Amino acid sequence: MIVLEYRLKGKQYQYQAIDDSIRTAQFIRNKALRLWMDGDKVNKYDLNKYCAVLAKEYPFASELNSTARQASAERAWSSISRFFDNCKKGVKGKKGYPKFKENSRSVEYKASGWKLDEKTKKHITFTDKKGIGRLKLVGSRDIYFYNASDIKRVRLVKRADGYYCQFSVKVNMQIETQPTNKVVGLDVGLKEFLTDSEGNKVENPRFLRKAEKAINRANRQKSKKFVKGKKPQSNNYHKAKVRYARKHLKVSRQRKEFAKSVAYCVIKSNDLVAYEDLNVKGMVRNRKLAKSISDAGWTIFRQWLEYFGYKYGKITVAVPPHNTSQDCSNCGQKVQKSLSTRTHVCPHCGHIEDRDWNAAKNILIKALRTVGHTGTYAWGDLPSWAIGVNLSSNGESVNQESPPSTDR
Repeated sequence: MIVLEYRLKGKQYQYQAIDDSIRTAQFIRNKALRLWMDGDKVNKYDLNKYCAVLAKEYPFASELNSTARQASAERAWSSISRFFDNCKKGVKGKKGYPKFKENSRSVEYKASGWKLDEKTKKHITFTDKKGIGRLKLVGSRDIYFYNASDIKRVRLVKRADGYYCQFSVKVNMQIETQPTNKVVGLDVGLKEFLTDSEGNKVENPRFLRKAEKAINRANRQKSKKFVKGKKPQSNNYHKAKVRYARKHLKVSRQRKEFAKSVAYCVIKSNDLVAYEDLNVKGMVRNRKLAKSISDAGWTIFRQWLEYFGYKYGKITVAVPPHNTSQDCSNCGQKVQKSLSTRTHVCPHCGHIEDRDWNAAKNILIKALRTVGHTGTYAWGDLPSWAIGVNLSSNGESVNQESPPSTDR
């Protein structure tokens, strides 16, 4: 499945109709969640049936397409099943108990309730009783290459800078590529965004830190226009609120595009990519480093790594992060060091190396030793030429068997 996103152009009453649809979808999701909380042994199918009950009871709910109501109930069940999975896995701390939504920003349709123009595919029409009507799609021409039957879901999304339409298209996205006969370990950090097992570094762009001054200024302007106890707030306040949200949206998009480009280069250059299975959600509890960790975007970088790995048939391996910075990549002995110590000095073998480079080598060693076994999260099959690969003291891969020729 791939997702194609387009900007929507319409009139003000159409945008208001989209907002109404989003609020209705949020209402149905919350009511389905309440049914699960109050009921006994409520399952996914019970929530879907409950959508018809809500449509009969509330006129505004009946105006929303039936498949959109079902999709809202499925969202509620998704949060419920995630909570059950965390309980079964024995996740420590918060299990993610489902909560009611207060500010939803999307509504999802399935196979009905919408119609794409067959000839031009530049417009989409929503046929339910919410009155959204015909909207213009602004974006790439990728949608032209797919039939309407290939589109499984359509989602309307509200953002700070406008409204968007996302198409979930069922397509085989795997692409065959020639093997590069290279493996790499990646160590992410705050000083450098990325250090690989060959010593290459990618600087951390720190998008939020660079935009923080302008964001704080926009936040102050928004706060000055807020009048306590006044409902509704003035138009100037809402305009300032949108300007503030747009600055955050810009930073988010910059971070996403940066992670996407780096992940693409890494995947295209290697057959196996190893990285740490970091608990980022737990790491951001550190108040001193939370903002820097969030700004680095490690989670979205991992998501793009795994996506491109699947698309191009490459192996991605997430190894346990324990002692990757402490162990010596040359002799394997543990060398305790604080976070402020940026150079690895081994008293056992005398090996001296940059801390992050040493960690990247250890990550790759772990991946090659344990791929396919318990303790790693891996996708793909280990290529035959990578079997028996060791790392020399300078970080270069040394194959115990000569790799097969790629000329065929």
